[in-house]
Amino acid sequence: MVAHGDEHTTPARFEARGGESWRDPFGAYQALRDRDPVHRVEWGDFWCLSRFDDVFDAARDTATFSSANGLTFNNGEMEKLGDAAVPIVMMDPPDHTVMRRLVSAPMTPRQVNTIEGDVRAFVVERIDRIREMGEVDIVAELFKPLPSFVVAHYLGVPVEDRVLFDRWTDAIVSANASGDITDADAALGELLDYFAALVERRRAAPGDDMISDLVRADESKVLLAWMLGFAFTMVTGGNDTTSGLLGGAAVLLDDDRDQRRLIIDDPGLVPNAVEELLRLTSPVQNLARTCTRDVVIHDTTVPAGKKVLLMYGSANRDDREFGPTADALDVTRTIDKMLAFGYGSHHCLGAAAARLQARVTLEELLQRCPAFSVDAEAATYAPGSYVRRHQSLPFVAI
Repeated sequence: MVAHGDEHTTPARFEARGGESWRDPFGAYQALRDRDPVHRVEWGDFWCLSRFDDVFDAARDTATFSSANGLTFNNGEMEKLGDAAVPIVMMDPPDHTVMRRLVSAPMTPRQVNTIEGDVRAFVVERIDRIREMGEVDIVAELFKPLPSFVVAHYLGVPVEDRVLFDRWTDAIVSANASGDITDADAALGELLDYFAALVERRRAAPGDDMISDLVRADESKVLLAWMLGFAFTMVTGGNDTTSGLLGGAAVLLDDDRDQRRLIIDDPGLVPNAVEELLRLTSPVQNLARTCTRDVVIHDTTVPAGKKVLLMYGSANRDDREFGPTADALDVTRTIDKMLAFGYGSHHCLGAAAARLQARVTLEELLQRCPAFSVDAEAATYAPGSYVRRHQSLPFVAI
């Protein structure tokens, strides 16, 4: 387990992280939870919630904590996207309710399980190649390509177009991580143009994919901007997050080999281990909401119109919720609720798909490379203030 700084000497302040500073944010999180749970960030004029109960309550209260003004602590986020795309994650009810109802059916656990064969075949082929190579960057070889493969599948991107799709995805995910999507203007424009054309193709010849499902829906309910916003959400929300979960899981399982042995000896623990790994990795470490009214939390008033950062990564390690071992990996832990996928009406639409990818990857990795090792010290972290993920992770297949 990573050692943290003394919580009594660590300053209780929020740091906008990225790259190397993501290596160990957890001591700083504890300082905020213990000494300043409703923390004002003066340089950005926003507030941070770091305790589990506070984040949990805010995530469920969409009437007070709105997503419509964007999910970063920067202002003007929606203006950067323009009118071409309206992402579902930046909708409030009633529009969000309508859109989510239309796209939720293919993402239920039962429906997601229908792609398990394709996911397993992809993972096995990649791991077999990794075993032949011996030493690899597992992010490049498996943890990054897998979620891109799954997102392309759901959006109905034909195999022959996936090279283009992967290039656009790389650029958009990198720009989104920095908090300025305009850094990927060209890729974003190409992707939106591509999906606008794909929508028209699906109108003429629907397929078995989520774009086709939206095309089949009542035209009065599904605007083109909603469809394109959904494609954007799948690209930005379904790639780096799953990659972050898989990379973080590999490090945690290498760091605590007794816990790894428990799973190897009892593969039935894998689904529960995935929940614990989700809790500890929390790939989406924080997202913002905007207060629609003055809110009083722990005697602190957050004014209407101000942004509040929901610190999921901190909340998921709060010992008030998870006890004195909150920072430790325990693959047998009973988890009543956690915030790796948010909560309430904005609970991550792709949660079942992420769980499936993690379960299959762990099953195959622990069967085929049970003594694998990673070099966590040599690993690098991706830029961006919202998603904590490895950019590279040296891996030895044993």
